[in-house]
Formats: sequence, C-alpha cells, structure tokens
Amino acid sequence: MNRIKLYVFCTLIFVAAFCAATASRAESPLNGTWKTDISQTKWSPKPLIFYISGGWYHCVTCNPTYDVAADGQDHPVANQAFDTAAVMIVDPHTISLTYKKDSKVISEQTRTVSADGKTLTVHLTAHPKDSDKPLTFDMKAKRDGVLRPGVHATSGKWITQQQKGSEDAYLTTYKIDGDQVTMSSPDGEGYSATFGGGDAPYKGAYGITSVSVRRVNPQTIEETFKRDGQVRDVATTTVSSNGKMATVVDADKATGRTTTYMMKKQ
Repeated sequence: MNRIKLYVFCTLIFVAAFCAATASRAESPLNGTWKTDISQTKWSPKPLIFYISGGWYHCVTCNPTYDVAADGQDHPVANQAFDTAAVMIVDPHTISLTYKKDSKVISEQTRTVSADGKTLTVHLTAHPKDSDKPLTFDMKAKRDGVLRPGVHATSGKWITQQQKGSEDAYLTTYKIDGDQVTMSSPDGEGYSATFGGGDAPYKGAYGITSVSVRRVNPQTIEETFKRDGQVRDVATTTVSSNGKMATVVDADKATGRTTTYMMKKQ
C-alpha cells in the first residue's frame, strides 16, 4: 500500500518517448520483500473513542458508528468488515470483543485498562481470510481526557502509542513489471493490477474488496483501497534514494486518521 515520485522531464518529444521506454524496462526500486519497522511508526494523534454504559457498547469513531448490547452474544452490525459483534464485560477493568463474518470468527480482542486508568492494553488475535495461521497483536494506548462517570473503566478516548505483532503481519512483497504491479503477503492478502487501469480485485481481506494503483513517479506509488466501491484507505509509498527503505503514508479515509511508517527491504 503506498507511493509518490519525481519525474525527470525531457524537453524534446522524441527524448521524452525514449525516457518513458527506458523507465518501463528498468527494475522498479519497489520490487522485493519489505518488512515494516513498527518502532518507527508515527501513529495518528486522533483518538479512538468507545464506551460502555447501561449495558451497551458504543463505537463512536467507527464508520459507520454502531451500538450493541454488551451481553456476550452475537449481534448484527451493518456496513462493517464484520457482520456480527459480541461484547462482554469480563470485569471492572476488562472487556472482550469477538467479530464474525458469515459466522466465522475473524478477530478477537481483550481490552484492559491499567489501575490508574491512563493506559489501555489491547490483545488481538486476527484470523486471516485466506490463511489458517492466526496473527496476534498487542497495542498500548494512552487516555485522552478523563473518564466520565457511569461508564466502564475501558471507555473513553484513546490515542495509540505502540504496537507489536506476528512477524508475518509486517511482510509485504511487490513485483512491478512495466505497468503491471503485484502485491502479496504471507497472510494471503494481495492483488494484481495495472497502473492507471482502474479497480482490480483485492483478495484475502474482509474489509477491502478492490484496489486501484497509480504510479506517481519512479520511486512512488499510490494505492486506493475500496470496500464495495467506497474508498476506505489511500496509501502512498516512497522508496528512498538508496533503495533500502520506504516511507508509507497511510490515510484511513473512513476515520480520518493518517499513520506514517517505515519499511526495510529484506
């Protein structure tokens, strides 16, 4: 997911044609396998907001928002990557959430707030669509503001501070040949598309169904990810001049969050 580029402008028409032909045959600097260096991630400062009150869970920053009873039972949810959500209050400082798609569990979360109420720890197990190998993640977030009265202790506004997870979750392989681009990852996600060729199917994800790819310049590409025709995310990836690192600016259009992270060529 990502890109941008600098074009070398050729003055004469025949020279421009030559430059374009040369560029199309050259090896793309994005080709190869990349690993995200999660330690260098610049997380969005925009908080995630949810709360439990009166026996109901409310996801305020989800797009669209949704509300379900926090009784541990599956409840239908519309227009999300999942179609049911089950939320359970485990104890005064912990809740669990289970999300399903077509009756299959796609992710499980445990959210626990610290004794001082300032830190939220989230443990997540994801079950990829096209892989039988689960991925696990651990995230920490800091509270923004204060806990309001009458809600569960995990409730509130939370700003992501750090994350770590399964190695496979941070690997991405690109292959660019002329105008054709292929992306794949160990968890089964990927696509084959044409630069400037419109939407192509995206496989292996519950929340993304298609992608279009634009070549911004020789070092940069822009990927636009959609679900059922609606733009959900735009990622711009730029490879460094030495070809060893890439910067990804990921704009979540559904929630208005932008996260910047680094990838290292393997």
